[in-house]
Amino acid sequence: MSVITKPPNLWNRMFSGATGKQKLFVGSALTPIMLYMMFWVLFPIVWVILLSFYRYSPATTGGGFLGLGGENAFIGLDNFREMFIGDSLEGSTARISLINTLVFSFLYLPLNLLVTLPLAVAIEAVAKRSLKTSFRFIYFLPALAAAVGVALMWSYLYHPQRGLINMMLKGVGLTPQIWLSNPRVYFLGIPLAMWSVTIAYLWRDMGYNLIIFIAALQGIPHDFKEAATVDGANTWQIFWRITLPLLQPTMLLVCVLTMISSFQVFDIFQVMTNTGNPQNQTRVLMLDLYLNAFRYQNMGFASAESIVLFIVILFVTIIQLRVLRTTWEY
Repeated sequence: MSVITKPPNLWNRMFSGATGKQKLFVGSALTPIMLYMMFWVLFPIVWVILLSFYRYSPATTGGGFLGLGGENAFIGLDNFREMFIGDSLEGSTARISLINTLVFSFLYLPLNLLVTLPLAVAIEAVAKRSLKTSFRFIYFLPALAAAVGVALMWSYLYHPQRGLINMMLKGVGLTPQIWLSNPRVYFLGIPLAMWSVTIAYLWRDMGYNLIIFIAALQGIPHDFKEAATVDGANTWQIFWRITLPLLQPTMLLVCVLTMISSFQVFDIFQVMTNTGNPQNQTRVLMLDLYLNAFRYQNMGFASAESIVLFIVILFVTIIQLRVLRTTWEY
């Protein structure tokens, strides 16, 4: 007669051979980290979800638990309803901000890939090791700069009268532009101001993906390329039929990380276009969220915006994982 025993739980499996002192050490090491995570991560998430159901402002007098209730009234899903179908200024601005965020993210991702992937291939093709290292350092250097400093630098470059870009345009006989505040100029249906901020952010951020692609290229076995060369494949065929397919897992990582970061860009928009330039053409959701929470003291509506932003990021990430995932390794 066989006896069925209950499998040990995770804690017992982890510490089956540990002594009392070892368990005490692990517990004393993990407890501060768990308390930190609960207070600075879990509690803010719960607090944001709770606030999204209230018309909450720290400037008003509430009642009950943590100031909820009283003038900070419970309104259920009204914040979400106002954000999507409301006629108020904050609702219409939130919808514009969400559209601008999607435009920026889906514009920035292909531009980033079109710049970083060919550049990584070109750098990796350099034969001299010291020269290759220098190129990697130079192109990654902007990523080390503070975002505010980069935004101020590009704001000066885009200046209508004293900017270097307009001076260069004048030098070759072209018409200078008001890059960050002209609401009437569009390119491919996207406002010029959005293009300007996107290029500035691309200059600062492309170093991260460049390094990731270079590392992935170095991990591809040379046997594949050598076999293709023996079979008569040229450089373009090797890249298109061998290098690019083998980069698919890295492409998934880059696309997911780039899209998540682009949805959360705030500082460069805040510095370069302040509150979103005329007609709110560059007012992204993170900027609108910040203004509602800290300038207008409407934290309930801002909390609802943050939840919507999280859902959008989650939805886009799931789609990317399903479209770009692979079931093979090399």
